[in-house]
Amino acid sequence: MIIYEITAKVRLDLCSKYEAYMRETHIPDLLKTGAFTGATISTAEPGAYRISYQVQNREDLDRYVRDHAPALRADVAKHFPEGVEQTRIEWTVLEQW
Repeated sequence: MIIYEITAKVRLDLCSKYEAYMRETHIPDLLKTGAFTGATISTAEPGAYRISYQVQNREDLDRYVRDHAPALRADVAKHFPEGVEQTRIEWTVLEQW
């Protein structure tokens, strides 16, 4: 399993809008691609978010990045042209209990 993780630093005045967009639009749209088996959104402090998507294999993640990521990333940029800084990282799960 791979965890595709996005961390976001969101300007405080945008947090409510960002959370609603992620919950109601962006995360459901990613799950509709069929590449991911689940997702979580977490916060550590105001304005700091982690969105984790679970994917079964490299092929599904590569297909998502190739076929779906450009349009979904563009939609985020359209809704949040400023005030949101994101980073992406992929984690390979070594073992799960």
